[in-house]
Amino acid sequence: MKITSTKFITGLVDDHAILSDGIPQIAFVGRSNVGKSTLINTLTASSVSRTSSFPGRTQEINIFLVNNEFYFVDLPGYGFARASGMGREKISELIDSYLFSSVNGQKKVVMIVDANVGMTEKDELMLSMLIEHKKDFVIVANKTDKASQSELHHNLNAIRKIAREHKVIPFSSKKRIGLDTLLEEIMK
Repeated sequence: MKITSTKFITGLVDDHAILSDGIPQIAFVGRSNVGKSTLINTLTASSVSRTSSFPGRTQEINIFLVNNEFYFVDLPGYGFARASGMGREKISELIDSYLFSSVNGQKKVVMIVDANVGMTEKDELMLSMLIEHKKDFVIVANKTDKASQSELHHNLNAIRKIAREHKVIPFSSKKRIGLDTLLEEIMK
C-alpha cells in the first residue's frame, strides 16, 4: 500500500472521542529523540509531524489521518523530556493510558529504538509491557545510517537478542533503508 495523503487531526493530552471512532490506529512509541516524528514524515513522504533536535518536543498525542483510512498516532517520548518532574510524570501517564489502560485498540504499535544506542532499560520496560498486554508490535532500529557497519551489526544483534522472536526492522530516514519493509509490516 502506498501512502497518498496525510493530515494532522489533533493533539491530545487525555482521552478523546476520536480514539474510539473505529478508525484503525498505528501507534509510534520510543524514547525521546529517537526519531519518531522524522520516521512518520519519511513514511508519509511529508513534513506533517513537527521535528526537533531537542529531546521531548512532542508532549501530547498527535493524531494524523492517513489515506482517509487509518490514524498514525505519534506518542511523546518516554525518558528525558524538556519538562519539569510533574511534566515528565504527566507524559508517562499519557503514554501508559493510551497504550495500556484505555479501550483504544491499536492495530499495530511501532516501537522505535536508536540503533546506535541499543535497547535501554526504559526500552526493555516498554518491550515487556507491550508483550504483557499482548500488543501487535514491530521494533524499528532507527538511525542505522549513523553507525559504522561493524557497530551496526553488533548493535542490531544485541537488539534482536533482547527482542527474541519479535521482528526488528533496521531503518534510516536519511537513506530510506527499511521504508518498504516497515510500510508492508504496518499495513498488514
